[in-house]
Amino acid sequence: MNLPFRTIAAAALAATVSTAALAETTEINFGIISTESQQNLKTIWEPFLADMQAQTGLKVNAFFASDYAGVIEGMRFDKVQVAWFGNKSAMEAVDRANGEIFAQSVDSEGNPGYWSLLLANVDSPLASLDDVLKCDGTLNFGLGDPNSTSGFLVPMTFVFAKNSVDPKTCFKTVTNANHETNLMAVANRQVDVATNNTENLRRLQTTNPDAAAKVKIIWQSPLIPSDPIVWNKTLDQNVKDKLMTFFMTYGRQGSPEEVEKARAVLAGLQWAPFRPSSDAQLYPIRVMELTKQMFQVEADDSLSAEDKAAKLKDLEAKKAEYEDLMAKIPQT
Repeated sequence: MNLPFRTIAAAALAATVSTAALAETTEINFGIISTESQQNLKTIWEPFLADMQAQTGLKVNAFFASDYAGVIEGMRFDKVQVAWFGNKSAMEAVDRANGEIFAQSVDSEGNPGYWSLLLANVDSPLASLDDVLKCDGTLNFGLGDPNSTSGFLVPMTFVFAKNSVDPKTCFKTVTNANHETNLMAVANRQVDVATNNTENLRRLQTTNPDAAAKVKIIWQSPLIPSDPIVWNKTLDQNVKDKLMTFFMTYGRQGSPEEVEKARAVLAGLQWAPFRPSSDAQLYPIRVMELTKQMFQVEADDSLSAEDKAAKLKDLEAKKAEYEDLMAKIPQT
């Protein structure tokens, strides 16, 4: 017996709706970059993720990895649906892991962003960037994760590339570690100088004041935009709506007791309530990355004058494009 076409079409539509309902996202993994030990991160993030779960109705799991790349790759292969990134790692997630910025953290003390630092032991004779860049091969240097903004991109741009210095030939040893590990290495004299940032140093002044008291700042970078929150663009729109509502109302709406509790949770992360953002937040980071590449090309003696000029022209054009986009963003 042949069924009418409309009956077949209706059955197909019903099957499609049923399949969509079954595929609806009810659980997400939230990626957390490895700025310090997993145990420390769990302590400050679990209350926030618990509130996210309660207010969105989604099951929210913390996703940790041993390095920044692990969270980026997690998003790329849909093992991570939402994540806290630094700007450099967010740029990688946007460019190759379906990432999209939708919110930005806000510093609890009202700072417009944060700063990359070079730290030395408080008793070290090193007192300035010039001391670090003597490049006599006697110093042990601690760099950050290669996907870290403040631990890697900023110092590579404004300390090394700007001064045509290769860390590998400048120092006795160069190691890569997270912010907490680098600070502890400086405090314990395991390295002579290491990268860090103002947010992490402030946090360690609270959680480990003895170690923080053993370090000093010998260089501070230009301002870095506050950290972004990124979701996978392929997420269901209704899930995005739930997440956006949570992030934009958390610590702002609810009873006085609920607002106070949320603000306390955010304070543990050194944040105030979030603000909306977009991939435009990355324009200064892209300019920084291109600037670093330009410095590297200028210092590359293996390139002919013609090849060097061509590469620099291309990089300068890309840099000017992002600078123009930055200039069009309304100032708030």
